[in-house]
Amino acid sequence: MSWSEMALVGLVVVAALLWVAWVLASRLDRLHRKVAASRIALDAQLVRRASAAIELASSGLLDPASSVLVADAAYAVVDDAGPVTSPALALAMDGLGPARERVESELSATLRSALEEPEVITALRAQAVGEDHLAALAASWYRAQLARRFHNEAVAQAQRVRRHWYVRLLHLAGRAPAPQTVELDDQMPDGLGR
Repeated sequence: MSWSEMALVGLVVVAALLWVAWVLASRLDRLHRKVAASRIALDAQLVRRASAAIELASSGLLDPASSVLVADAAYAVVDDAGPVTSPALALAMDGLGPARERVESELSATLRSALEEPEVITALRAQAVGEDHLAALAASWYRAQLARRFHNEAVAQAQRVRRHWYVRLLHLAGRAPAPQTVELDDQMPDGLGR
């Protein structure tokens, strides 16, 4: 085999390796975009759940103490969420952050505390307005649970790909931070979801 043939084979091998690295980097980029999109969807569903909780608290159907506690917890979520004004914040890979996860968990615990008695849910369902508020809360809560599961699955997929030795060796993740799962208490009260 002459030197020109060996050079041609070497060039083909290098081109094939570059193509494989490009395909892997593209896959990882798609996974990072999927994580960012699922984080945005999760954030929207959690804000929708907080809005439904505010509507229930301001309806006057709960006892005054529960209304105040639910409203405070829900407003803490809305205040912490705030508007997404910069693309860098919207595409962040760090989950929701510990403070946001804490206020979301507190909202879940407060709602469970306010709705823990079966008589409370039965009394709310007896009124048409109460049934509407509970249905909106249950639907938004269920969508938030699903959005969190989808987000955590997308994060797990990206983390699995990033753990491969060739991804680390070739630095295919670039400067993108490692995506983080969202861990929060999102268990629904027993009688809320039928």
